[in-house]
Amino acid sequence: MPPAYCRHVRALVETVSVDGLEVRLRTMAPAGRRRDQLAPTVVLVHGLGMSHRSFARSQQVLSRTHRTVSVDLPGFGGVPGAGRSLAIGELAELVMRALRSRGVHESILVGQSMGAQVVVEAAARHPADVVSVVLVGPVVDDRRRTLAHLALALGRDGVFEGIRMNAVLVTDYLRSVRQYVLQLRPMLRYPMRDAVAGLRVPVLVVRGTRDQIASSGWAGRLTRVARQGALVELFGAHHVQEHQPRAFAELVDEFLRAQTLEGVR
Repeated sequence: MPPAYCRHVRALVETVSVDGLEVRLRTMAPAGRRRDQLAPTVVLVHGLGMSHRSFARSQQVLSRTHRTVSVDLPGFGGVPGAGRSLAIGELAELVMRALRSRGVHESILVGQSMGAQVVVEAAARHPADVVSVVLVGPVVDDRRRTLAHLALALGRDGVFEGIRMNAVLVTDYLRSVRQYVLQLRPMLRYPMRDAVAGLRVPVLVVRGTRDQIASSGWAGRLTRVARQGALVELFGAHHVQEHQPRAFAELVDEFLRAQTLEGVR
């Protein structure tokens, strides 16, 4: 029998236009309940240059117990680009408005790499709609906040990503190169540490033990400034959610259950 993340679950794919910019949503849920009001919805936001494919395996596992929505931001995953750079705040608003247009009003936001910035900003702006945030390999390290550091770390990380993930990385990068370049400056300038410190929702930081981009020290600093922060390291590289999809899904599920129990007390 194939592993859980290999079993095919059909996604509902929708393209939503928000102020002239397109966002693509891929919804998966248990027993085909993609339109049900399963709450909270687990929302997955990719990193710079990537697409929904960076959450393909982990979404398959998560969708067995939760309604899940993976996002393709403008200019990524084949979605038309904006033709200009988009501030992290703009990306956050695009995600939240696209979700609301599809009836998602209570969510746990999961962001990987630059997507971690997007979900932090979304939670800061819309705390009533966000139960918690999960930051996977968050960027940018406040002690290595230069393009040169980022490029070097990205190159080193590729050594540990493996054939499949590197194939996803290369093909996603090639079709998003224009928006990729435009988004570098907003990503490098976003004050991630201060933004996390200001959140009113619980924060789970997940890091791969081989991650060359989000260092252990940086992940620890982010966790400590959060009002309710936790850090877990799983074996793997920067895209650890794909290296360890089942373990990652269990972490998200446990994190959500812990908050539910806390709310009952």
